[in-house]
Amino acid sequence: MIPGGGQPNMQQLLQQAQKMQQDLQRAQEELANTEVDGQAGGGLVRATVTGAGELRGLEIDPKAVDPEDTETLADLIVAAVQAANENAQALQQQKLGPLAQGLGGGTGIPGLPF
Repeated sequence: MIPGGGQPNMQQLLQQAQKMQQDLQRAQEELANTEVDGQAGGGLVRATVTGAGELRGLEIDPKAVDPEDTETLADLIVAAVQAANENAQALQQQKLGPLAQGLGGGTGIPGLPF
């Protein structure tokens, strides 16, 4: 609603939309360059992902390796990657959530996970 019942200034609206788009792009670039970790097995397996969810690293403590039980190791790896991705999603929500809300409530925006 426009105070005083006037018409919205289209130029001003376009500038605001452009600024929001630039802020969103900047936040997405920051997420792509930020790394977050997840771990499993009390730190026996650690996964590192970007804030955008790209797996960047995986560390496995030799104590976690049992040639007779590769299934447990696989479970630890999956759990560590899932934990890292959950941390990445929390970071995405923190960085992009306020921007998405400014674009109309944060729902149904293509390319955004929330």
